Amino acid sequence: MRFPLCRWMAIAAFIASPGIHAADTTPDKYPAKPIRFIMPYPVGGSIDLGGRTAAQQVAENIGYQIVIDNRTGAGGTLGAELGARAAPDGYTIVMGGVGTLAISPGLSRKLGYDVARDFAPITLLATTPYVLVVPPSLPAKSIKELIALAKTQPGKVIYASGGSGSAPHLIGEVFRLKAGVDFLHVPYKGSVPAKIDLMAARVQMFFTGVPSVVSELKVGTLRALGVTSARRSASLPDVPTIAESGLPGFDVSPWFGILAPARTPPAIVARLNAEFVKALQTPTVRDTMVRNGFNSVGNTPHEFTSFIASERTQWAEAIRISGAKVE
Repeated sequence: MRFPLCRWMAIAAFIASPGIHAADTTPDKYPAKPIRFIMPYPVGGSIDLGGRTAAQQVAENIGYQIVIDNRTGAGGTLGAELGARAAPDGYTIVMGGVGTLAISPGLSRKLGYDVARDFAPITLLATTPYVLVVPPSLPAKSIKELIALAKTQPGKVIYASGGSGSAPHLIGEVFRLKAGVDFLHVPYKGSVPAKIDLMAARVQMFFTGVPSVVSELKVGTLRALGVTSARRSASLPDVPTIAESGLPGFDVSPWFGILAPARTPPAIVARLNAEFVKALQTPTVRDTMVRNGFNSVGNTPHEFTSFIASERTQWAEAIRISGAKVE
């Protein structure tokens, strides 16, 4: 049976109509295809690992693939901008972290996005406390001993960072201020060369993510003195917090979470939130997170929004204290 040309044209117009595609974003039919997950961080890094772990479980639960799209550059801000400009239909999400959502805005960088305006926060996935590590040859065996040592040698105890304005640099400045000690900051071009010089004892201290030094701590090529979070790290339960080691109230931890472009339908944001929170509660995901030094969170979109705002305030103060400028 042959349809007249006009009938075929009518059918084609109906298929192409907005109503057909709108069904993809109808909450009770969402998702209906794979989801793109923009990852502004390098493959194999700690944030990439945490995001992939959660996303893989979500993909299994919803029956659609979540495609990780690593878009690195400019401290993660290029990928964040790409996520902010994506269609707000629930089929693009983006990983945000302390650098892209709190530190870079505080450094007055010319960003291609506005944190408060251009994103719909979904959930805070995890915090990943930094740990203060020193070479085994350093006489100090605790935070108190490190501070005492530094007070006898003003400006001679060196702390390394992966760059001026980086999270380790700013954490070091907060530590210096609270300890009342004159440490000397030496920025490197990345955390790897900083860690290499630390292991060679060319510098005396380094704040870094727990996952990046777990193996060195196990074999004893580095020693941990304290973690930066308010509570101990599940992966380093024997390492005290800096707060309990003589600097009460010290709580500075990097973090990362999922966002969607602004104007993504609230019902879809709620669905994504429910799926990622559920994934974080899965034993395999939870165990992987703990093993790699993460403290899983999984809060509401409203709580994550408030958290981002408070973190921007805290890191702005750290930036002010450090005097860090855009390089």
